[in-house]
Amino acid sequence: MLTVRAPATSANLGSGFDVFGVALETPADVVRVERAAETTITITGAGSQYIPEDPKQNTVGAVAEALDAPATIRIDKGVRPASGLGSSAASAAAAAVALNALYDRGLSREELVPVAAEGEALVSGEAHADNVAPSLLGGFTIVTDDGVTQVDASVPLVACLPETAVSTRDARGVVPDRAPLSEVVHTVGNAATLAVGMTRDDPDLVGRGMDDGIVTPKRAELIDGYAEVHEAALEAGATGVTVSGAGPGVLAVCHRADRRAVASAMVDAFDDAGIESRAYQTEVGDGATLY
Repeated sequence: MLTVRAPATSANLGSGFDVFGVALETPADVVRVERAAETTITITGAGSQYIPEDPKQNTVGAVAEALDAPATIRIDKGVRPASGLGSSAASAAAAAVALNALYDRGLSREELVPVAAEGEALVSGEAHADNVAPSLLGGFTIVTDDGVTQVDASVPLVACLPETAVSTRDARGVVPDRAPLSEVVHTVGNAATLAVGMTRDDPDLVGRGMDDGIVTPKRAELIDGYAEVHEAALEAGATGVTVSGAGPGVLAVCHRADRRAVASAMVDAFDDAGIESRAYQTEVGDGATLY
């Protein structure tokens, strides 16, 4: 039996829609695999009752098929489904690393990115790699048609998860297919600022570069209490706040000394809106780990 821990992730980071992603130190999924004649899946942990165990409907089943690696697969969910923290990507990334090793396929982590992304197609309808790339590689990642660029970074983060759900398909449905040139220029500038901030481990630059006036405002409308949580986090010391992935999770960047205050402020703001939530005090973390 092989075991892999793969981290939660946050995609987009505001200004980097479908391009940026970051691995989080916590939470994470743990996947265990054994060789078998056909793939079977069992799931325990956070929200496991909402995840199909049918290999044809599960991200890890798609990964096993892509690698031609049938196995008995056990998933312990640490990343809650429909949270905006790459729940399906964490399972897919862990399965890709585990099955690649189990069957000695010899693929590099970079080569496993499109394999794991096949699983994501079951969730969003398209094989996006903005979550699976950081879950596999760790750090901050930039995904383009030419491949993945990875940067090790150390930036304090707070991920706050409300007890509500936003469908990835619904969140993609509100994304506008065009925007004013002025907004595009503004977002490109912020994305460049964020990327430089990650290379410098600078939470001020990262936070300043998260602002996006094209996608985030539309997705924020799907999250009850978002405006209040956004404001509360900034008042508590966050340098930037945005929707995590498709939502409903909310991601804040801050200095390490402010992380506890930011986490508390975000939970309190959701609570004032009548919504229970949980905040993870975390930071940019490593990729999937094989045990």
